[in-house]
Parts: sequence; C-alpha cells; structure tokens
Amino acid sequence: MIDPLAEVVSLLRPNARFSKVVSGAGQWRIKRSDHGRPFYCIVLDGGAHFSVNGHEPLELQPGDFVLVPAADRIDMSSLESPLQDIEMQPIAVGDGEFRVGLQDAPPDLRMVVGHCDFESPDVALLVSLLPKFIHIRGEHRLGMLVKLVGDESRAQRPAREEVLSRLLEVLLIEALRCTTGTSASPGLVLGLADIRIANAIRAIHERPAYAWTVAELSQEAALSRSAFFERFVRTVGLSPMAYLLAWRMALAKQLLKQSQIRIADVAEHVGYSSASTFSVAFSRHVGMPPSEYALTEGGEHAAVTEPLG
Repeated sequence: MIDPLAEVVSLLRPNARFSKVVSGAGQWRIKRSDHGRPFYCIVLDGGAHFSVNGHEPLELQPGDFVLVPAADRIDMSSLESPLQDIEMQPIAVGDGEFRVGLQDAPPDLRMVVGHCDFESPDVALLVSLLPKFIHIRGEHRLGMLVKLVGDESRAQRPAREEVLSRLLEVLLIEALRCTTGTSASPGLVLGLADIRIANAIRAIHERPAYAWTVAELSQEAALSRSAFFERFVRTVGLSPMAYLLAWRMALAKQLLKQSQIRIADVAEHVGYSSASTFSVAFSRHVGMPPSEYALTEGGEHAAVTEPLG
C-alpha cells in the first residue's frame, strides 16, 4: 500500500543541520525571526512557554517535541512570567551548551533546539502539505528517541555531533508520521489520522495520473460529496483538487530534475493529456516552464522534449 507521508518525507529529504542544548534559570524571554526555516524543540527537563508565528503560547513539558516546518517568529519564555521588557540571547557556557536567564543558578530547564534543512527543490510546495505546527506529547516511540537525544546531548562521546545529527533526523521523520496524540494544525498528518480522508489521500497517491473528481474521491472516503469536501478542507487545509494538483507538481519536479525523460512522459505520469497542457499548468504554479526547470535543476540529466536516440 502506498504511504503518502513516506512519499512526502522522502521528497523533502530532511536533515538536522544545526542543534544546541539550551538551559534556563529564573526569568527569561527569547524572541527571534527564523525567516521560514524549519524549527524543532525537544524539552529534556523542566518547561517553558512557546509561541510561534504569533499563535497563542503553549506550555511545554518534559518529553515534549515541537516541529514547525516553516517558522517565522519564535517567542519562548520561562514558566515564571518574565517582565514584558525582558529579552535576551543565549550565552555560551561551554561543552556546546547555552544559557538563558540567571547564569549562576541551577537550571530549571534543559532543551534541545535547532533547525533542519529540507533538501528538496520543491520545499515550499511540500511544506504546504504538512501541518504548520506539530506538538507531540505522550508518544512512547518518540519518547524513547527524545531520551536518546538527551543522553547524547549530555555526553562527550566520540562523534557526538554526527550521532546527534542522525538521531535528530530519525526524530523528525517519526514526528512527521506520528498521528495519534498529535496536536497539529491542518495538513497531511491530520488528514491521514482521519480514516475516511486517509482513504482519499491514498487513492490520489496510488493513482496520481487518474482524472479524479471530488465525487469519486468522496466515494473513496465513503462520504457524501459535500461532507467529504468540508472534512477534507478542515483536516488537510486544502481542497481535494488543490491537494491533487500540489502532489502532481511535486512529482513532476522530482521527475524533471533526476533523470533524462521526455516532458510528454512527465505530463502523462502526472495526469496531463499533452505536454502543452502540462507546461501551462507547471508554469503557472512554478513560475517557469518545465523545460527551463529541468535545465536549471537537472543539469546534464535534464528532461528532454524529444525521445532519446
């Protein structure tokens, strides 16, 4: 059976490129702009208030994991409410650890924070299929990974940074595929958590070239057309046809950049009857024609408009 989330994660190619251990004591607040980069946070001990992109603050507890695929504004503060004018930057205290708040007091918070990279050339489109915010609590498998990250972050073993990077990559993937007990905004995670909507999403991924209609997808979900449409938009954050188009464009980009293939064949693979129709749709959503995209991203392996001889 096709696994839609595995396909999206595979195309995203996440890598945990940067992380640091931050401890806190007393009253503190951190505000920063992350310019749409993926951000994650793992609470090892203690707690903190966390808000992203202007949303209501969330109280983080030990073992909590937060993933924001595209973070713009981050606001974190101590559980003991700081004065409004308090704002500071973490200070390096050695051994790869940073401190916020009181520098000479025992820490009442330890967490791993960091950024990851999505190496796909189609990051914006794929990120739009994910929840804007994921907060996971009480998941046993994720909890084991968090403990491993915490243990590795405290130790000074050989190849520590390499091991920590690999653990964080697994943690990111586990978080993206975790649905039960997940507090997430609309996106693919919530859609796959809904059995009815998941059936329609899997149908799209199994047959992306098929000329799906809302009526046919509602049959896959065993719902009336109107109930299906409303439920799909509420859980996924996109209309069924918008999701189908987004996924087709993601597949097309991947095909165009990775191998020598006729654009007409790419068009057929993603459900277009002709290369010209596909080129118009691709140009509208990507901002350049598929032939140009293939040359830009694929280089010597670019897609071609004529059969290979």
